[in-house]
Amino acid sequence: MDIQKNLEEVLSQLPPHVRLVAVSKFHPNEAIEAAYAAGQRIFGESREQELNLKQATLPKDIEWHFIGHLQTNKVKYIAPYIAMIDAVDSYKLLVEINRQAARCGRVIPCLLELHIAEEDTKYGFTFESCRQMLEEGKWRELENVTIHGVMGMATNTDDETEIRREFGSLRSYFNELKQTVMNGYEPFREISMGMSHDYLLAIGEGSTMVRVGSKIFGERE
Repeated sequence: MDIQKNLEEVLSQLPPHVRLVAVSKFHPNEAIEAAYAAGQRIFGESREQELNLKQATLPKDIEWHFIGHLQTNKVKYIAPYIAMIDAVDSYKLLVEINRQAARCGRVIPCLLELHIAEEDTKYGFTFESCRQMLEEGKWRELENVTIHGVMGMATNTDDETEIRREFGSLRSYFNELKQTVMNGYEPFREISMGMSHDYLLAIGEGSTMVRVGSKIFGERE
């Protein structure tokens, strides 16, 4: 498994404005170190215990993104160092992130997760519930979080038309928010969509951040 070569191949396909989150969950430190040696600094994890172990033993300039479903009672364990929480799927979670960030004297960047797939197994706000939450405006009082944009996962399908439609719907929704309720809110500029099997389609639909794992590290054991 040539992680460095795989990483270079993925990076060569990304336009300058698209950032790569290398999804390292379930992969050992050695795999992350290989990608780190090749210059990668942003890594994504989805389990708080695994992330804590890695964060404690790997280089301190790694930007850790939490990309999985985060339970409110786990926020306190990652709040001291997390660079971004990519999958905020409720206002309650945003409030808890703000509370724990304040205890650490930090401001934590967050992405709002939208449910764009046909599958019920995915988490996330509906477009309507997210718009309602933002319009209510209570989030503006949370001084220790910033909302940097939106995140969504397409249906796991080979139907490229369907995948493009779902990604396109998220981009349209982001643009609508940018012009309305988030107008003038400077941090709001990321559209995180696209994984190993569909990141090129996501980039075509306006993604600014892709989450790629198996294409770099190989399939998990």
